[in-house]
Amino acid sequence: MPIRKTGVTVLGWMLVVLGVISMPLPGPGLLILLSGLVVLSQEYEWAERRVEPVKKKAFDLAKTGVSTYPKILISAVGACAVIAFGVVLGLHPRIPHLFTTPQIGPVRPIEVGPEIPFSGWATGSSLIFSGLVAMGLLIYSIKRWRGEALRERRRAREARQVRKESSTAA
Repeated sequence: MPIRKTGVTVLGWMLVVLGVISMPLPGPGLLILLSGLVVLSQEYEWAERRVEPVKKKAFDLAKTGVSTYPKILISAVGACAVIAFGVVLGLHPRIPHLFTTPQIGPVRPIEVGPEIPFSGWATGSSLIFSGLVAMGLLIYSIKRWRGEALRERRRAREARQVRKESSTAA
């Protein structure tokens, strides 16, 4: 049993850390965080208590993200841009020399140009994969939550209209 608990703990924390790191990046950061908490909840009660709030937040954000056509368009363009940037990094193009970062302690200077730093198919394919996952999640969110998001927007608009009419009548 200690081997199972160790494996669950390591896998869960890896997913949690990856999810936190991925949050500001395009892609499924909150869902990776949620999956890490689900894994950890198999062994830890504190993680189980946090699954539902994170799940609710992830679903609310997904619903909000598909509530209007501009939001859908921005998400789709963003996912396509990440995929395109991954292809560019994979092709490893040569660019003019732009600058060299200074050496900071043990970190060597990084030259930007004539090659893009961290380029190659390893980085490019991970970005392509991330963009495809983002596009897949967008399509799923549209199918799963678009109708519900539209109903909520309609109810909110009707409530505002009722408040407006009652304030003008008073």
